[in-house]
Amino acid sequence: MASSLSFTAIPDFPLTLAKFSNHPQRIHPFPLLPLDSSSKCFASSRRRVTSPLVAHAVKENVIDQSPNSEAALDSETTTPSSSKLVLVVGGSGGVGQLVVASLLNQNIKSRLLLRDPEKAIALFGKQDEEKLQVFKGDTRNPEDLDPSLFEGVTHVICCTGTTAFPSKRWDGNNTPERTDWEGVRNLVSALPSTLKRIVLVSSVGVTKFNELPWSIMNLFGVLKYKKMGEDFVLKSGLPFTIIRPGRLTDGPYTSYDLNTLLKATAGKRCAVVIGQGDKLVGEASRIVVAEACIQALNIEFTEGEIYEINSVEGEGPGCDQPKWKELFKNAQSQ
Repeated sequence: MASSLSFTAIPDFPLTLAKFSNHPQRIHPFPLLPLDSSSKCFASSRRRVTSPLVAHAVKENVIDQSPNSEAALDSETTTPSSSKLVLVVGGSGGVGQLVVASLLNQNIKSRLLLRDPEKAIALFGKQDEEKLQVFKGDTRNPEDLDPSLFEGVTHVICCTGTTAFPSKRWDGNNTPERTDWEGVRNLVSALPSTLKRIVLVSSVGVTKFNELPWSIMNLFGVLKYKKMGEDFVLKSGLPFTIIRPGRLTDGPYTSYDLNTLLKATAGKRCAVVIGQGDKLVGEASRIVVAEACIQALNIEFTEGEIYEINSVEGEGPGCDQPKWKELFKNAQSQ
């Protein structure tokens, strides 16, 4: 079943930001309650959404229904089904929220590093700590990246970022240089050598930031700093996959609840185009980008590779791993 959604903006929560300590603080905001999951991926659900945010966030209209989505409607478990422990950095952003929602819904144990942990319960509901752990910290501050943060972590998905041009999101020195370069450098420097994979979300155009039209996007250095972050990952010696999306669409879903995130769809632009060599120009659904990150963790031959990704009209792969394998493989053979 697929859904067409219309969203109404929600004002930011009035949260108080505390000064970070010298070590990451593990937060325990979640009582032991099971996840109200609706599918194994981002297929929509007919299940009633109970969060009070939903009345302001989503209006669902049923368009289509697939047997695979129907079979997954009542899948609900409370213990992780995987030996993975995935650290998501940037988990409250547009792509990051969708990554976390999909990991939870696929029953993969997750850990979040958030500047403001209070956002976790607003976004993802009340979760069992066996499924979701929250640490307070900021990649821009190396002292926040204590080794305790990475204990047991097998994989990392980094989807931090900020706007290309000055905006309110730059408040607190959240500039491209501090976030896309210094933050990535600090994170990668702190990661253990035992890590099985880091997936970094970057951007198309990073190798051409001095050429038009990319030089316009790079007026304040966002593409240059993302490329510097990529290069640091490449030289780190860690197993990596880099995902370079086109212009991001769908969302951002900031301040939406988990069940709403799980109902999000890419409309008609569900088909995925994957390339290499920084040649793609176009748009990419945040939903597709999030799923590409998760799929890359499970596909061995994506290690050490950089992919560009776009969304176009047509039927997409959803969370079907064989279809994603074919897409990634075809990109490497071009």
